[in-house]
Amino acid sequence: MCGSSHFVENSFKSKRCESCGFELFMNASASCAAFILNKKGELLVETRKFDPAKGMCDLPGGFCDIDETMEQALHREIKEETNLDIVKADYLFSIPNSYLYSGIAVKTLDFFFVCQVSNEEEMRANDDAKDCQWMKLSDIRTEQFGLRSIRHAMQEFLQKNLK
Repeated sequence: MCGSSHFVENSFKSKRCESCGFELFMNASASCAAFILNKKGELLVETRKFDPAKGMCDLPGGFCDIDETMEQALHREIKEETNLDIVKADYLFSIPNSYLYSGIAVKTLDFFFVCQVSNEEEMRANDDAKDCQWMKLSDIRTEQFGLRSIRHAMQEFLQKNLK
């Protein structure tokens, strides 16, 4: 607020200016990921094009933009990465995470959804996805997923859906 560069850690979630007392809170960035099942019950799995976890498996999704709802972000990210159009999205759960971006650990809150799409035959990898494929749930190995929150979400999802 005062232009000073004398910010010090005030708590685990804030920094405070030693000159004027302004406190800046470090809140989590919101992101979304989708479990998309096709008509055969197979899950859409991406291969990451970029770091972090380049070349490893992932779910389609990404960060919520400013002035965008989580639902809008979900629709936009899925369209950008897979060319698919969501017709139904059911919220599952959220997981706090840390996402390494340009050497900085960005604290995130990752929201997970189960989605249905209208155009599964038009799937193609775009944007951050190097490749997209449909996988049988029984063939999925969680250790192939590079991001901690995605791995954890995948374990929960498979536990509930592989019965």
